[in-house]
Amino acid sequence: MTSQAHPSKAGALASLRVIDATQMLAGPLAGTRLGDLGADVIKIEPPTIGEFNRTRGFEDQQSNGEMTTYLAVNRNKRSLAIDLKNPEAKEIMYELIKNSDVFLQNFRHGTAARLGIGYEDLKKINPRIIYCSISGYGSTGPYKNRPGQDLIVQGYSGSMFSVGALGDDPTPSALWGADVMTGYQAVIGILAAVESRHTTGVGQHVEIDMLSVVMDCQLQEFVTFLNAGRMPRRLNERSAHGSIPAPYGVYKTKDAWLTLAMVPLNILGEILDNEWLRSLTHYNAGHEHRDDVYKLIRHSFEDKTTDEWIEICDKAGAWCGPVYNYEDLVKDRHIIEDNYIWEQPQFRGGSAKTIRPPLRLSETPPAITRGAPALGEHTREILAQILGYSDTKIDQLIQSNAVASVKE
Repeated sequence: MTSQAHPSKAGALASLRVIDATQMLAGPLAGTRLGDLGADVIKIEPPTIGEFNRTRGFEDQQSNGEMTTYLAVNRNKRSLAIDLKNPEAKEIMYELIKNSDVFLQNFRHGTAARLGIGYEDLKKINPRIIYCSISGYGSTGPYKNRPGQDLIVQGYSGSMFSVGALGDDPTPSALWGADVMTGYQAVIGILAAVESRHTTGVGQHVEIDMLSVVMDCQLQEFVTFLNAGRMPRRLNERSAHGSIPAPYGVYKTKDAWLTLAMVPLNILGEILDNEWLRSLTHYNAGHEHRDDVYKLIRHSFEDKTTDEWIEICDKAGAWCGPVYNYEDLVKDRHIIEDNYIWEQPQFRGGSAKTIRPPLRLSETPPAITRGAPALGEHTREILAQILGYSDTKIDQLIQSNAVASVKE
């Protein structure tokens, strides 16, 4: 495993300073990705308990006393513990904005403006600021005040009826797809605004809403529905997607499970030695006979192991793969040999294992230079280095509870 704690090259975004006032998943992930690429990301947190994921995680699972859910999406950041309702703290924020490029927030609608850190407030202080707002449903329309949580957004999006069998309950994804894809779209929007600023000299407001993102993830389905009136359809037999021809799905093997993707039915006939399948040579046969095919082959893979079937399918040119759990995945030779698992340092010592950034840049590679910060770990550093505050002034701000600093 590689720590990547001391990269040999500066990151691609080393010239950017980002103020990250987000919590939970979508916003923090966007901040982390910018940090992976070299940006100086300052995480703004309430002085008492910090952001949501510091105290609430998956079954209270921790590493060296820190919530694993917090560690996952807050590396490569510095923590400034600051009370944005305190007038002295607000002045600190305004000074930081003068010295920053990006402000990232996912407050409920109207909260940022009430705190005096809305876009209109901050662009007066720094016209070059790129202000990114992440929300569930945008800043206009009747849903602007509704909570934007991943499962709720999945429910609105229509995606729960694209998988499973006819008669199944709505099926949510186990992936935090709405949150994660929203984080990525935020990064795209921010980088587009940075490029625009090179030409115009001014920043802009970037808005990302989760519902738009999840609908965008279903572009093929929606364009088909909007232009041809065809809804995604569930079948009598369970398939992985109602609009993809059979045998697209997951099948029980002798020891585990096997996935089959877009496998021509005549090739599947050769694999299973079935004359009827061999005769289905037209692409649309997989649509026309979906239920019949699924019913026929549902238990056809139970006489061999998954590895045996993968070898057979690979030789036949049929797209396939195993179905892993996490324990299986981290033992896979590709994951090990291609170094998918990295380590990030922790404030209390040791390190936490994490997944490498999914980007590869030849000249400015992503790196993990910091672990997820302790609450207020960098308050003194940020105020001194960026704003030039003296130790005396910082001590006074700590005593007035405008800011907080982690105990040494």
